[in-house]
Amino acid sequence: MRLEAITFDLDDTLWDNGGVMRRTEDGHYAWLDAALADWVEERREKRLGEQGEAAHPAGARGRFAEHFPLEAFIERRQRLAGAHPLRRGDFTWLRRRALEELLGEFGLAVEHAEHWALRAMERFMALRHEVRPHDEVEALLSELGKRYRLASITNGNVDVTRLALGRHFLVTVAAGEMLAPKPDPRPFLAALARLGAPPSRALHVGDSWAEDALPARRLGMQAAWIGPDDRALPAGIHRLDHVRELPALIAWLDKRR
Repeated sequence: MRLEAITFDLDDTLWDNGGVMRRTEDGHYAWLDAALADWVEERREKRLGEQGEAAHPAGARGRFAEHFPLEAFIERRQRLAGAHPLRRGDFTWLRRRALEELLGEFGLAVEHAEHWALRAMERFMALRHEVRPHDEVEALLSELGKRYRLASITNGNVDVTRLALGRHFLVTVAAGEMLAPKPDPRPFLAALARLGAPPSRALHVGDSWAEDALPARRLGMQAAWIGPDDRALPAGIHRLDHVRELPALIAWLDKRR
């Protein structure tokens, strides 16, 4: 096999994503709760000064997160994903839609609910991109980019072009926004088509057995699976402990062609 292209998953492949998501989830929701409380109070004081009465704006009372704790937000997203199966992988849409619904139920008018949902998602996306790639990743992508055409394929909502390492990828595919999250073959096929490489000359690297290794292999790609166990592997799927081991695997594959 003459390797021409390499496609990469992002979360938990090029960086550890668990801590990022905990900080992002907690951080943007706490920001929304505090910013919304300040806004509501400012509007209440303004109305008090203008009308001489303490009418509460838009019917919102108390703190948003007291009415709708983070768990309620998560549950609402899950409910929306079930109600809109085509959107189940579009996490940005699910989050914003869930926030709009909860903010409306909190008592905000539609335009205010849309405004604060958008502001919260801007905060979410800022935090979401505070990722720290593994120490080896920058040099790894730089070297691989000299020999192979590189692409990223993610179900997440990180826009890799906002990161410094994004410059290494000729193609970036956000599978959820395509309404075809992995393991759907379409994001793999889209990346390969844009790279101009057949599956037989491509390698996909990812941490998910079900969403990375198996669908890539079904298409005829080689797959590098960053997996936690030593299960028996079918031909064409190769287990790595860490992405740093990728050059050794590629060297081994090159010897077999």
